[in-house]
Amino acid sequence: MTQSPSITFHGAAGGVTGSCFLVRHAGGVLLVDCGMFQGSKSVRELNYRDFPFDPTEPSVLLLTHAHIDHSGLIPKLYRHGFAGPVITTRGTADLLTFMLPDSGFIQESEVRHLNRRNRQRGGQEVEPIYTQADAERALSHIRAVDHDAWIDVQPGVRARFWDAGHILGSASIELEIQGGEGPQRILFSGDIGPGDKPFHGAPAGPARPDWLVVESTYGGRDRPMVTAAERRAALGAELKQALALGGPVLIPAFAVERTQELLYDLDLLFDEGALPPVNVFLDSPLAIHVTRVFDRHLPDINAAGTPAPFSRRNLHLTEDVEASKRLNRVTGEAIIIAASGMCDAGRIRHHLKNNLWRQSATVLLVGYQAPATLGRLLQEGVSHVRIHGEEVQVRARIRTLDTYSGHADRTHLLRWTLDRLPVSGGLFVVHGEEQERATLKGGLAEAGIDPAKIHIPALDSQWQLTTRGARPVEATLAPRAVTIAKDWHNDYAATMLALSAKVRAEKDDTARAALLARVKAALG
Repeated sequence: MTQSPSITFHGAAGGVTGSCFLVRHAGGVLLVDCGMFQGSKSVRELNYRDFPFDPTEPSVLLLTHAHIDHSGLIPKLYRHGFAGPVITTRGTADLLTFMLPDSGFIQESEVRHLNRRNRQRGGQEVEPIYTQADAERALSHIRAVDHDAWIDVQPGVRARFWDAGHILGSASIELEIQGGEGPQRILFSGDIGPGDKPFHGAPAGPARPDWLVVESTYGGRDRPMVTAAERRAALGAELKQALALGGPVLIPAFAVERTQELLYDLDLLFDEGALPPVNVFLDSPLAIHVTRVFDRHLPDINAAGTPAPFSRRNLHLTEDVEASKRLNRVTGEAIIIAASGMCDAGRIRHHLKNNLWRQSATVLLVGYQAPATLGRLLQEGVSHVRIHGEEVQVRARIRTLDTYSGHADRTHLLRWTLDRLPVSGGLFVVHGEEQERATLKGGLAEAGIDPAKIHIPALDSQWQLTTRGARPVEATLAPRAVTIAKDWHNDYAATMLALSAKVRAEKDDTARAALLARVKAALG
């Protein structure tokens, strides 16, 4: 085997979602991750397009962890001809049992709603990206392995999974590919955890890979160094202030890890008397299933002689839709935790629509908010938003608590990367907004790594890994890279909100009618 391997970056390049890397080598083709694009509508539309590669060509998929932006297109991959196994850790395999079918259910539900609107407007109907049944069929192909053990995955290729400390089961994946010039080792970081988390220690990884593909979600930002006790105290202070207003606290939270960390810390705050025992509603069927997985995998989180943190008397699990709807009547002191963490889908949007206009309500953002998501818009202080096609005024308090991030910040990313040195071939900086990637590259260069060895790949760009360094196979910007950088949907929403504000501000009925007439004429 003499052909040098190559990597094509079909996701997590120019953004933080859609992780998908295609590796070609003399013995075959494999994938690392196959994630869904999340964020603005323009970005999410990429999920409906054909794969930019032949899905029948790879013979195996290696998965870093269960988050949907890394795993969410696996059922679509099988639907379009992929026939190989998905190899991942045991924790990830158990999480996927619930996460992939839930994702399929969401695809079907969203398409039903969209097609109803399309029929009303005379538009074309669309099909879901995949169905719940597709997702359940994909589960039969998952092969669970242990951390820290080499496994053969293809002729001439073996892999090893290292604990990444990000979420339950998360891993960095090390590949060793045999070739005519000797083996080449490629390390895919996956998502790196910050350390000092309730359920994880510091992220691990091997030294001296030939190539390193490293995430950069927080590559340009440092967060305050806080202990677990300080993080819990900050949560308690935010909630105490919010509850004093007499209204509900809405916490958009990712179903995996973030929700369980919040429940764990709330449990301790209630026990310490730092918070009154208000009702806590976990309004996410997926988060409820995932919490039960945590109970199985992490039995040591329960201190001896104390009740489990996920089964308090004031914790209410709202699995069915009717129970979720009844929460609309909750207007007093209560905590409602619901997905999604970026407010771009799920039950949290219904709660926001019902409460954003209330001055007594608080929205507490506890995770990363991607550009153009509803969560980012709220974080940026917009006065009006559109939810389910309706305009909603924002009068609620919007607060951000960034100490729960599951990602390493700039300092920790640099430390983890430098601990892998020397890297003989080069580094690829992925999974970050452009400014974050550029800043991390600058930090790595300042730390002594040759800048010529640090690459920032574009979406769908292919790089040949040679003994003389990395060489881009094609320098032209792929069409999907242009798409991911633009979003006309948010421009449209902003325009409509601005026009609505102008109409409201116009006091004269005649002038208001004239303005509406001009708007209708412009829209055709």
